[in-house]
Amino acid sequence: MKMKKILTLAATFTLAFSITACGGNSGTPAAEAPAENPPATETPAENTETVELKPEEGAKLIVWESRDERAYTDEIAKEFTEKYGVEVTIEELSPTDQVTKLAQDGPSGLAADIVLFPHDNLGKAVTTNLVLPNDVFEEKTKSSNTEAAIQGVSYDGVLYGYPRAAETYLMYYNKDLVKEVPTTMEEVIEFSKTFTDKNKNKYGFMFETGNLYFAYPFLASNGGYIFGSGGTDVNDIGLNNEGAVKSMEVYASLKEILPVKSGDITPDIKRGLFTSGDLAMDINGPWELGGYKEALGDKLGVAPIPAIGGQPAVSFSGIKAWYVSSFTKYPQAARLFADFATTKEAQLKLSALVGSVPTNIEAQEDDQIKNDEYVSAFTEQFKSSQPMPSVPEMANVWSPVGAALSEIWDNDKDIKETLDKAVTQVKDLNSGGGGE
Repeated sequence: MKMKKILTLAATFTLAFSITACGGNSGTPAAEAPAENPPATETPAENTETVELKPEEGAKLIVWESRDERAYTDEIAKEFTEKYGVEVTIEELSPTDQVTKLAQDGPSGLAADIVLFPHDNLGKAVTTNLVLPNDVFEEKTKSSNTEAAIQGVSYDGVLYGYPRAAETYLMYYNKDLVKEVPTTMEEVIEFSKTFTDKNKNKYGFMFETGNLYFAYPFLASNGGYIFGSGGTDVNDIGLNNEGAVKSMEVYASLKEILPVKSGDITPDIKRGLFTSGDLAMDINGPWELGGYKEALGDKLGVAPIPAIGGQPAVSFSGIKAWYVSSFTKYPQAARLFADFATTKEAQLKLSALVGSVPTNIEAQEDDQIKNDEYVSAFTEQFKSSQPMPSVPEMANVWSPVGAALSEIWDNDKDIKETLDKAVTQVKDLNSGGGGE
């Protein structure tokens, strides 16, 4: 997604949903932490609320950042160097690849000091001792950011991340094509019947039907869920319950106005159709905002995802955050950078450059955010979102459920039976059975 491209809060952004901090055991004993790097695992003895943390003598930092958000990090790095005298090198790497890359390159000293990834990767990072707790700036981080952001970047009750942005998706639409914005999926179907023409490659509505990230509203809006207890109870899987089946019946009904195989609906295809005026409504995330604004200008509209089965659409959300590598030679300088790069000012800069949604409470109240019709719309959708589970077992969910979605969409398979099969596969994978 871009999510895995793959890619949500108090104040005007107070979340209506309630979630619990991600649970589970650390999995790997503390004694197995990298032995060659003891300074990085130590907690500074001084109270840094009253004593300013300083970078190590001769500290140099490497930061991993996505290509799409490089402009923001370039500016932040320059400001950080000017303030602290610490040289910062930025290397481009997709956030979804960074945990794996850190595990590979960290022990040899080739990895970044500060890494960036969505919170659903946190369980894997923590259980393999790849990142340090956010201990020095813990209280500052907790008081500055929304509760959902803090819970998203915590694991087993410990804060690890320095949140910088919230991500979910909503409905983009072309104002020239859509005069009355649909508020329900029934209205989406009604409009699309007048617009969709497969022979002319024109569609009223489109989303990645085989991608669990974007299809989650069609599982969750009427009571379905991945794991119970706020995403932490892997023995409680709600992907095939009565509510999930009800939402998926709406999902299946959309095939009438989107007669395209799931494998043929890709980000590039949707982007091309939408920017050329051949797609009226697109479910997508903030990473497309800049390009869509450039292509459509004042014609670009944004709205919450239409209701599903009579209930508000529940999208997936993620918290993107900085983390300090447990392999860093300069843990103090790295902590300083992670904090410096997630302040109110830094988050507003990121939002201005790439259209991200801040997690900082004061930033959310800033006129820059409140007066931005696009960012504020993501804020509204986020109120109806649920965070992706961050337990390691979440990795076992994507493939079986994605396959089930494709089977239902492409081959008209029975919804309940197909979801039951997917849940069985997830349980097998969770227990080490490997599934079918």
